[in-house]
Amino acid sequence: MDRAPRLDAFIERFGLLLGEARNEAAIFRDGAPLLAELVRNDDWLPARFGRSPQQGYAQYLLHCDPRQRFCVVSFAWAPGARTPIHDHTVWGMVAVKRGAENCYEYDLPRPGAALRPKGQHLLPVGSIDRVSPTIGDVHVVENALADRPSLSIHVYGGDIGRIARHVFDPQTGEAKPFVSGYSNA
Repeated sequence: MDRAPRLDAFIERFGLLLGEARNEAAIFRDGAPLLAELVRNDDWLPARFGRSPQQGYAQYLLHCDPRQRFCVVSFAWAPGARTPIHDHTVWGMVAVKRGAENCYEYDLPRPGAALRPKGQHLLPVGSIDRVSPTIGDVHVVENALADRPSLSIHVYGGDIGRIARHVFDPQTGEAKPFVSGYSNA
């Protein structure tokens, strides 16, 4: 991918942050302003990495750290698109660049028991959400807009498109493994 200087600067600064940060809280505290600065500008993301499909969503890999300490992806949502209930197994930050997203959080699944909703929140443009096994990472995300696409930029603590994760049955809590892959693989 031909990257813009703004994305290259973010990648460099985030890589330095990971070299200094000793824990997840520090990554979130110091990384969120870097991500917020990146999504404030709209001059760096090639159009093909912001294009949503007719239905559903697309996850485009923008960068994967050579040591797989983190990756940067764009998530392009068709109007009204929604994920299944899933987890991440690594820390992550999500910044809404265009449109809006709804996030529906769940308590940790218990085998044989229906999933229990924990809360929900709206993510407007510029907002940053955090997920991890430590603070909670079982959720459903949807494009909050039924009439137009939305776009978010995600940073994860690993190569999220290749990490084995889980989708959950809402009635039984049964976990099924999945690997999300990338739309531009």
